[in-house]
Amino acid sequence: MKKYCFIPDENDENVRLDNYLSDLFTDISRAKIQDEIKNENVFVNGQVKKSAYKLKLGDRVEIELSEAKEDILSPQNIALDIIYEDENMLVINKPSGMLTHPTTVERENTLVNALLYKYGENLSDINGYLRRGILHRLDRNTSGLLMVAKNNEAHEFLANQLKERTATKKYLAIVKGFIKDDFGTINLPIGRHPKQPKMAVVEGSKESITEFRVLKRFKNATCLELDLKTGRTHQIRVHLSYLKHPILNDSLYGGGIFKVKTQEQVLQSYKLIFTKPFSGDIIELEIEPDEKIKRVLVYLENQK
Repeated sequence: MKKYCFIPDENDENVRLDNYLSDLFTDISRAKIQDEIKNENVFVNGQVKKSAYKLKLGDRVEIELSEAKEDILSPQNIALDIIYEDENMLVINKPSGMLTHPTTVERENTLVNALLYKYGENLSDINGYLRRGILHRLDRNTSGLLMVAKNNEAHEFLANQLKERTATKKYLAIVKGFIKDDFGTINLPIGRHPKQPKMAVVEGSKESITEFRVLKRFKNATCLELDLKTGRTHQIRVHLSYLKHPILNDSLYGGGIFKVKTQEQVLQSYKLIFTKPFSGDIIELEIEPDEKIKRVLVYLENQK
């Protein structure tokens, strides 16, 4: 028997325990995973839970298995835009269009494939081989800053900052419509859409808080800075869509097709503030707007 330990990230929150483990162990059936849970070979924070248990940020999942095989991924020589690096971690500027980590369907051209080529085994494995080094995720078509851990100790150090919300992640977005308020707080619960394969504002779901600040207004669009106070899946996109100000070109959440075509949502993680692992040093990183945002801004400026 081999013991595995995982720390779910913010996008795993509220996911069933059996589904979470099935995604990690793609060579093992969900029924087998459920049997392991029933046979008390799975622990969450040291306690036995049922298959339907919904994961929480900061949970520690342990499982003992005799049949698990490591998923084999192909390291790929894909250029990485490294914004910051030290002996324990790095911060990548992920391009729009790139998956953060492989799925059961897509196994190539992800950030993890690129990381494996450059760093080999020198990446944390707390979240399994398919998520080597990955602490948190960005949607495929959202670009920007993403933290990567080189070892498990750094992973836990940084994951705790994400859990306690002591790390700051700020985004740029251009949305439909004219937002009158200079700043505000959106506090609306987010859960899975009852009928469609996406997220939605759902009464009784997890508390979700997004703060916004208007950077610039245009005739029929607004450029925003957004600060996540919680980390729900698609949180910014869902909140803005619910307020009838969807992100431009976000086809999933009502952004439609803007006159300037881009690779889906005009959204970027542009600023990151965190404490360097095993140090009191505060690292503050900020990058320039990406090509999508620049192109849309140029168009909007010329419409005045």
